[in-house]
Amino acid sequence: MNVEETLDAGLIYVAFQPLVDLQRRTTFGFEALVRSESTDFPTALSIIEQAVQRTFMGQLGRALRRMAVTHCTHHPLFLNLHPAEFDEGWLVRPDDAIGVHDHDIYLEITESVPLTHFRYCHSVLREIRSKGIKVAVDDLGAGHSNLKYIADLAPEVVKLDRNLIAQLRRESRLQTLVTAIVELCKRLGARVVAEGIETREEMLAVLETGCHYGQGFFLGRPAREPVPVVWNDLGL
Repeated sequence: MNVEETLDAGLIYVAFQPLVDLQRRTTFGFEALVRSESTDFPTALSIIEQAVQRTFMGQLGRALRRMAVTHCTHHPLFLNLHPAEFDEGWLVRPDDAIGVHDHDIYLEITESVPLTHFRYCHSVLREIRSKGIKVAVDDLGAGHSNLKYIADLAPEVVKLDRNLIAQLRRESRLQTLVTAIVELCKRLGARVVAEGIETREEMLAVLETGCHYGQGFFLGRPAREPVPVVWNDLGL
């Protein structure tokens, strides 16, 4: 089956991974991640690649946003937005699900895909932001990073890529670098998420960098329903 047929058959769904407020030690929100029960699409990337190829990304994104808002009603949501959606027009329709969520919605735009490649991106962002939707820059630190991207977009949230968090240790040079990036983002008006926290050691190092939020397997794996994190269960 192609991606349209797989979606129609109910074999594409969203999984929810928690983001933790590291100061308050509570669950802040959830990222909605695309998943499939079909063997034709064993990974999220395989779904996205075919959707882009078939000019179906806008309709897929719309369906995923509806699923996310329906199943996660009590927390802010982080929703991935592929830049291909800027050219397809679905995002700004008045009946999109992002307009009916009772909490903040952050549209995640990957830092590794230049928005200059997409014709309508800035006008679309202006329109959705006028409705109260917020922007998160994803994957900062993945590959060739362009910090001007953050200055231009003025995101409310910046998510640090796993490459910056893997093997992070206290009192290391990498921790010094991450701390400096966090401070820069703060000065630019953005809160910071440390993504990909997988070990207790990484978590302890992240706590000292000043990051606002944390996300990763150490805190909680993606699940079909949004499951809040219990801080006392983390052993910190």
